[in-house]
Amino acid sequence: MDSDRYPLLAQISSPHDLRAMPESNMSQVAVELRDYLIEVMSTTSGHFAAGLGALELTVALHYIYDTPKDRLVWDVGHQAYPHKVLTGRAEELKSIRTWGGLAPFPKREESVYDTLGVGHSSTSIGAALGMAIANDHQSQDRHIAAVIGDGALTAGMAFEALNHAGSLDVDLLVVLNDNEMSISENVGAMAKYSAKILSGKTYTSIKEGGKKILKGMPTALELARRSEEYVKGMVLPGTIFEELGFNYIGPIDGHDVPLLIETLRNMRKLQGPQFLHIITKKGKGYQPAEDDPIKWHAPGPFDRESGAVKKKKATSPTYSQVFGEWLCDAASADEKVVGITPAMREGSGMVEYSKRFPRRYFDVAIAEQHSVTLAAGLACEGMKPVVAIYSTFLQRAYDQLIHDVAIQNLPVVFAIDRAGLVGADGPTHAGSFDLTYLRCVPNMVVMAPAEENECRQMLSTGLSLNQPSAIRYPRGQGLGVVVEKNLNTISVGKAVVKRKGTGIAILSFGALFESAAIAAERFDATLVNMRFVKPLDTVLLKELCKNHSAFITIEDNAIAGGAGSAVCEFLQAENINIPVLNLGLPDEYVEHGSREECLKHVNLDSYGIINSIENWSNTPNIAI
Repeated sequence: MDSDRYPLLAQISSPHDLRAMPESNMSQVAVELRDYLIEVMSTTSGHFAAGLGALELTVALHYIYDTPKDRLVWDVGHQAYPHKVLTGRAEELKSIRTWGGLAPFPKREESVYDTLGVGHSSTSIGAALGMAIANDHQSQDRHIAAVIGDGALTAGMAFEALNHAGSLDVDLLVVLNDNEMSISENVGAMAKYSAKILSGKTYTSIKEGGKKILKGMPTALELARRSEEYVKGMVLPGTIFEELGFNYIGPIDGHDVPLLIETLRNMRKLQGPQFLHIITKKGKGYQPAEDDPIKWHAPGPFDRESGAVKKKKATSPTYSQVFGEWLCDAASADEKVVGITPAMREGSGMVEYSKRFPRRYFDVAIAEQHSVTLAAGLACEGMKPVVAIYSTFLQRAYDQLIHDVAIQNLPVVFAIDRAGLVGADGPTHAGSFDLTYLRCVPNMVVMAPAEENECRQMLSTGLSLNQPSAIRYPRGQGLGVVVEKNLNTISVGKAVVKRKGTGIAILSFGALFESAAIAAERFDATLVNMRFVKPLDTVLLKELCKNHSAFITIEDNAIAGGAGSAVCEFLQAENINIPVLNLGLPDEYVEHGSREECLKHVNLDSYGIINSIENWSNTPNIAI
């Protein structure tokens, strides 16, 4: 780090160094930290706007709290880049989200300052409460603080943790970082009402006066709290948190470092559950990010001066774009089609749909469980709900998928994005298990397209069924095939032989078809695009057994219980004795890097597949 450009920040290799500095330096530390983040992130791929919004809070927390002895728990982790810099990882920041580099989110194995590994939202309060209870039982002299955004506060488990924490006599601070954003705009009645009230002149003027009182009279904290009760009684957020058992303070300016330090110093002395509400701006300090925080959530490399994002030229549409176009076409053709997303409008490709069909578009906020049960209710009344959800997020709604949809055999279409290895976001966002957890559920039809036009056909097929269905597709671009504009369907449970060969049959499930095709050429093998994980094309499997000596199954899913397991189970049930090699994700969490690097690591690129088949063929009793 250039000590001339960053004279204070260059001296900080841990929060101990930060706390050794005069308090009067903290505002300048924040200035240098913001400049450093903008410099580094302009050259790499990472989360951007959220960290800028939480920057002053990060400085204040590490200055007042004795980390790592005191526990600091971040929610989601998009905003934790300043935390990584202040905890000794400044020079490594440029490696973030790359193979072997820093993890994109807090990670326990990476640093003692990362108290909880996070990737999904709304876990901070529950985990921090667990730490606070452990602290109480073990008589440890430490303080616990959780930081959660207002977007993450829309999830049910955040309120479950608040409800529990307020009933206990434990010391815990919850900081609500309120920027009126998650990744997309926040939605819901609470978000709208709190924004309206908290922006009012009366409340704002009282809080501004409260700042001056607290700065001059730290011991008057309780007096200041009581003096504003007549206003706070009209404010839903403060009322709710106090009724839950918290001492509520706020809202205060989350970019005022001296105010944050003074407030946190006072609150650290208080006993019992404490709740600090701060107001911040996502992207603070970089005008393009302030103007469009959605675009600047994770923009990739950009020109710092102009704000121009350096995008790679796309040669073909992404699967998310294919889904978004299909949804618009399906909704145009059928007024009963309804689109649902749990706060992932942009990522799931639903921006255009939300504009064209606002009455049939529902962003339920970070509430995956509700998104599925909402879809079940719509299906009960004859609507045709499509739930656009990431594979890793659907895991959170597994109970609802089974009880509210599958048991009742309701026609809900699950458009499952980010299936398989996602690359830079790492194991918290990888969709490694959906084939395993979906195919064991009765009434489900499970499809895995090999390319983008097939993805569109499968979506139409799912919409035509009178039962639940799932179409799982990967992040990024497909093979570049022409995507038809019709709404054609395909035959349920029917695979397609793409190449006839001898000896072995390669059964490809989903997005690894291109690598499977290269392997098929290498071994002169029969190549089958299986298309359906459930139901399997058992007629074709029986036919292939007659003139092939072995099967190779390939999938971008955990081997345990996946599509290859389904093939083995069928063969065993039919008492068919044929060697089978299952290729897929191993029993481990694959770290972050590009998707190509991740696939190579687990031998699921074309070279790895060929090498695995060759090694297997050299074992006894295998002849290919």
